[in-house]
Amino acid sequence: MPTPGARFPAAIRPLFLVLPLLFGNAAPAFAASAEADSRLLEAARNEQAALIVSLQDMVQIESPSSDAAGLSRMADYTEKRLRQLGASVERRKGSEGPGDIVIGTFRGSGSKRLMLIAHMDTVYPVGTLKSQPYRIEDGRIYGPGIADDKGGISVVLHALKIMKDLKLQDYARLTVLFNADEETGSRGSGMLIAAQAAEHDVVLSCEPTPDVPEGVLLSAAGTASVTMQVRGRASHAGAAPEMGRNALVELSHQILQTEDIAKSVPGTQLNWTGAKAGVVRNQIPEQAQAVADMRLTARDGIERMQEALQERVKQRRVPDTETTIHIDRGRPPYVATPAGLELARKAEAIYAEIDRKLTLIPATGGATDAGYAGLTGKAAVLESLGLAGAGYHARDEYIVIDSIVPRLYLLIRLLQEAAR
Repeated sequence: MPTPGARFPAAIRPLFLVLPLLFGNAAPAFAASAEADSRLLEAARNEQAALIVSLQDMVQIESPSSDAAGLSRMADYTEKRLRQLGASVERRKGSEGPGDIVIGTFRGSGSKRLMLIAHMDTVYPVGTLKSQPYRIEDGRIYGPGIADDKGGISVVLHALKIMKDLKLQDYARLTVLFNADEETGSRGSGMLIAAQAAEHDVVLSCEPTPDVPEGVLLSAAGTASVTMQVRGRASHAGAAPEMGRNALVELSHQILQTEDIAKSVPGTQLNWTGAKAGVVRNQIPEQAQAVADMRLTARDGIERMQEALQERVKQRRVPDTETTIHIDRGRPPYVATPAGLELARKAEAIYAEIDRKLTLIPATGGATDAGYAGLTGKAAVLESLGLAGAGYHARDEYIVIDSIVPRLYLLIRLLQEAAR
């Protein structure tokens, strides 16, 4: 997941920036408490050292999305931990990808169905630990994937440990789902997340929060991949170039005339990010292809973008060429519903209990599995309940040690309130 809270592109910013205005007058569903739960806060403090050990254990397991061995080790690790906490656990194969999906289920004495999600995969290739080792320095813990999202997993596991010790079971069912392909779009697990979420009242997604400002996330873009294919005609580049129809030239023309097309499709963003054409130097290329990254906040953004692109590419530069557009749908957008926003407000009040400021972050241009969790609209979904940190998908990713106790406290208290 890319950095939450990053400046959102102008093309898809407006919807997210008006979220507080849309729901600002909604009556809170929870009664705010002015005082911290001292027993819970003390338990969170006592759990910090063990959580740091878990972070080190998981960072030492390199688990890029494509590495079956590393993902299997992470699945083994999380399965064992969930069983030790008293969950019934199953492992499922996704519809694609090398990793398993780990699902743990706890039964309680209440009436609400709650769900926690986080992911086991990272973007870092095997061997990254050699140049970016696990280390503690100046109040931070560094390591590849430590914030995104092994910090999220650690918060889930240790929150559950505290809840077990304190006998906090005021829910009917608490489901934990760890997937192994979030960093590649959750293609193998997304629809399972959506189906599981539809069976629950509340879903809390444990992606990281920025260290500044620390908060929860109210919205994230959906994703899609756009492919533009141009077919021309091959010919000898030296002896008979006029007999060809240069697909590369036509592709360049189409890229230039569609580079700002998102301005005409509100709620979307499109950026061409790759292209290829030609086989040998002395042949006019008969085929060329470009790919674009698409982000969207509107549910019908893909359909409207497809229509707009198809209309625009009718304007050819090279005669007798044919341009086709294909859009491959990725994650759906996540936008907090009124119920989700009420959860965010409660999170804000819970942080105030421990004299800590929580920011309701309007949006990110990244994409998260909260989009799948909210796909059916049946569950209230809130994102970014993991640890505070930065450097995701970059060098020297880290978490802030000072965020461990507050985030444990927040997750448990939010589960308590959601269970009522």
